[in-house]
Amino acid sequence: MTKEAQFEENGILKEIAELLNEGTDTKTMLSDVLKRLLYVTGLETGWIFLIDVDGNHELTADFALPPALAMNQKERMCHGKCWCVNKYNNHTLNKATNIIECKRIEDALDDGAGETCGLTHHATVPLRAGNERFGLLNVGSPNKTHFHKNELALLEAIAYQIGTALKRINLTQREQEIALVAERNRLARDLHDSVNQLLFSLSLTARAGMEMTEDEEVKQTFSYMQDLTQEALGEMRSLIWQLKPRGLENGLVSALKGYGEMLGMKVEAKVTGATSIPGNIEEAIWRIGQEAIANCKKHSGAADVFLSLHTSWNETILTIKDKGCGFHYNENLSIPSLGLKNMKARTEALNGLFRLQSQLGNGTEIKITIPL
Repeated sequence: MTKEAQFEENGILKEIAELLNEGTDTKTMLSDVLKRLLYVTGLETGWIFLIDVDGNHELTADFALPPALAMNQKERMCHGKCWCVNKYNNHTLNKATNIIECKRIEDALDDGAGETCGLTHHATVPLRAGNERFGLLNVGSPNKTHFHKNELALLEAIAYQIGTALKRINLTQREQEIALVAERNRLARDLHDSVNQLLFSLSLTARAGMEMTEDEEVKQTFSYMQDLTQEALGEMRSLIWQLKPRGLENGLVSALKGYGEMLGMKVEAKVTGATSIPGNIEEAIWRIGQEAIANCKKHSGAADVFLSLHTSWNETILTIKDKGCGFHYNENLSIPSLGLKNMKARTEALNGLFRLQSQLGNGTEIKITIPL
């Protein structure tokens, strides 16, 4: 490699590194880096697959896909297997590699799916950082059927930069989650040690005042103060539970039962399946279950609630239902309350399915299904 070529390669790596260092959102970062990579290398099209531990790939970034691959919202890129994904999953794709022909384009041609604009081949590079693997970088150009050794070496260096940036983002997200849990615990302690104790003292003061006076109007005032204080204490205990779920270490269902009983509900629970639930999904189900049980307490008029949790190798299903008053609900219209919208948003953030069924006089059932 000449000094000029070496200088140009170093400049490309520096430019890509600066762009990666600025990124905090995975999809935005990968999209920007892919566009810049293609521009500085003179290549015309590319795409990035992120691949999970089960071998499922996700089209996370792409640029200038030919119509045959871009049609139907890029369905051909989002589903099905190909040579590079299969090799990656089999752990036989460990470095930048020339692909003789692209199977997805071959299938598109066989199906008469549209123009390929001369794109027939691509190079594929695994995205990794140390022993951690994240997915694949694929790049190509119309009528380009081979990548030279120097080109593959440059792509491999850039792919390693991308893998390192992905690891950095993952570590940052984990640190933020840990910090969030710590802050919740701190806030729960502060509420318990300060506001909760003040409310308890106010309740005792109101009770003492009621016993010390003979005036009926004053007694009623102190009694009203005591009732309000007890109600506020109940709300405070509920809030502390939501911030710091006691009993979650003994299992999700145990914690939800305890929360329901704390609200004065009788919770009948059923658990099936034995697969463990990842921490982020367990946290989401805990929050959704809390909201659902609290809704039963506030709105259903029923004292009993049924809870079911089923976990299999590929999904977990939480069902919470009551036999209360119910309400008119049309699934074609928007969800009527903020609490229900939050449950739906939490579920869909994990690619889950949220279902709500309710009728006047026939109770309400909430069912969430989250893939594992």
